[in-house]
Amino acid sequence: MMCSAGSAAAHPDCLFCKIVAGDIPSDQVYTDDAVVAFRDIAPQAPVHVLVVPRRHVSGIDDLRDEPELAGRLLAAAAKVARIEGVHEAGYRVAVNHGRHGAQSVGHVHLHVLGGRQLHGELG
Repeated sequence: MMCSAGSAAAHPDCLFCKIVAGDIPSDQVYTDDAVVAFRDIAPQAPVHVLVVPRRHVSGIDDLRDEPELAGRLLAAAAKVARIEGVHEAGYRVAVNHGRHGAQSVGHVHLHVLGGRQLHGELG
């Protein structure tokens, strides 16, 4: 399903579909034909950017048969790190999946975090 402006296939209740369509404003960092990257509204680090596919994909498990889109998301995360100037010092890319994985929006998204020494365990 596509999350594009005027698309009947966009999920009407999906926050990220609305952001991709431009119905909800966002502070975009990077876009291309497959992904949109924008700043998180509740950042957990000085740099906290979300990378989402333009097409609605519920979670990372749904990318198992889509290696091209998965690769595009990871490549976009690396581009965001360069744009934000954290690529040399280091950054974290995290993906949450499902309720136990703490996925808060049912549209797959990568978190790019950096800008300071990151701490904590992932689980």
